[in-house]
Amino acid sequence: MNLIELNGALRQLRLSGIAGVLETRLLQAQSEAMAPIDLISILVSDELSCRSQRLLERRRKQARFRDANKTLDNFDFQFNPKMNRALVFDMATAAFIGRREDGLFIGPPGSGKSHLAQAIGHAVILQGYRVLYREAHALLEDLADATLDGTRKEHMELLSAVPLLIIDDLGMRKLPLTAAEELLEIIMRRYERASTLLTSNRPVEDWGKLLGDSAAVTAMLDRLLHHGHVLKCGPRSWRTKSGNRGEAQ
Repeated sequence: MNLIELNGALRQLRLSGIAGVLETRLLQAQSEAMAPIDLISILVSDELSCRSQRLLERRRKQARFRDANKTLDNFDFQFNPKMNRALVFDMATAAFIGRREDGLFIGPPGSGKSHLAQAIGHAVILQGYRVLYREAHALLEDLADATLDGTRKEHMELLSAVPLLIIDDLGMRKLPLTAAEELLEIIMRRYERASTLLTSNRPVEDWGKLLGDSAAVTAMLDRLLHHGHVLKCGPRSWRTKSGNRGEAQ
């Protein structure tokens, strides 16, 4: 079997990580008089690294983040120095997911809620968990579409099972009359089973009026905050400071 045939066989066996570097590694083995066991070891490491990277890329794509570049590395904590940094970095370790705890980020538009929520989502993926990110209005639109096409049960099971569900920007857009009931059902299904991270530009005292159902909101907050971490992201807005409406949310 020549190199071309071997490369094809490796790809047929779904060992593309090895196939992609095989020629380079063979040259390296010749140059360094590498023992066969060392060559095999490094090729296996290449394959594992390739598979790990593909898994991360697949999970990032499945998460459907709005902003792919929002990480903790490019977040300016100095802008709102009173923000609880320790909580942010603790959540980025994904320990709260193992404990089935929730998070609520509150603050005015532009204060960094969405940036931090997505940054934590990225960090959680690196810890091996699946994540789903949806803006509140889009989440409810998806659920309405699933109800119409008869896939509501399957869609709700997906929303219930993902280890971290990020519901972003509650209060930024007008929501349907059923919003409170739908959100309550999602929170109830996930309560003490999986972690939910919700961001809102409105204080919780306004949610009853915002969603038009004080009883449902009370029940939702009762579950969300029972094992929940609250992060206040205000009062200052990045957009007001920078004049760039794309800086942070």
